[in-house]
Amino acid sequence: MEWYENRIASAKNGTNPMVMAELNAGFAVIGDTQFLPGYSVLLPKEEFASLNDMPHELRKEFLYEMTVLGDAVAAAVKPTRLNYDILGNQDNFLHAHVFARQATEPARHRQLPVWSYERDYWVNEDNAYTDEKFGAIRAKITEYLNNYLASN
Repeated sequence: MEWYENRIASAKNGTNPMVMAELNAGFAVIGDTQFLPGYSVLLPKEEFASLNDMPHELRKEFLYEMTVLGDAVAAAVKPTRLNYDILGNQDNFLHAHVFARQATEPARHRQLPVWSYERDYWVNEDNAYTDEKFGAIRAKITEYLNNYLASN
């Protein structure tokens, strides 16, 4: 099985190359696509179909750590705004998206959800995560998260 076929299991067994940090409630991962640089995802440590299926105390911690991941993204890329999104419509497991929105985005998308971007933005090889293109951003996010973990 390839790591991306089960992102949570591969994060747990150490084969998910996108993991930046293991937090208390989940794994912070850099997004496969970076058309919005800094795009990250928080994966829970166990699979849940939805946020409502997660035990209450763990749910609180997961949501709090989602905002910590947002703080890390904000520190790394200085966005105009952060968007948080938990959907589960396409991937039927709980995961939280953190998108850094910028004033430099195309005007037709700037005030809309990121899902309004055409498919090409999501799958274009120029936007695919590579260490060469986006490693410095990833390192800043990871450093922030490691400092958070060290202080808690």
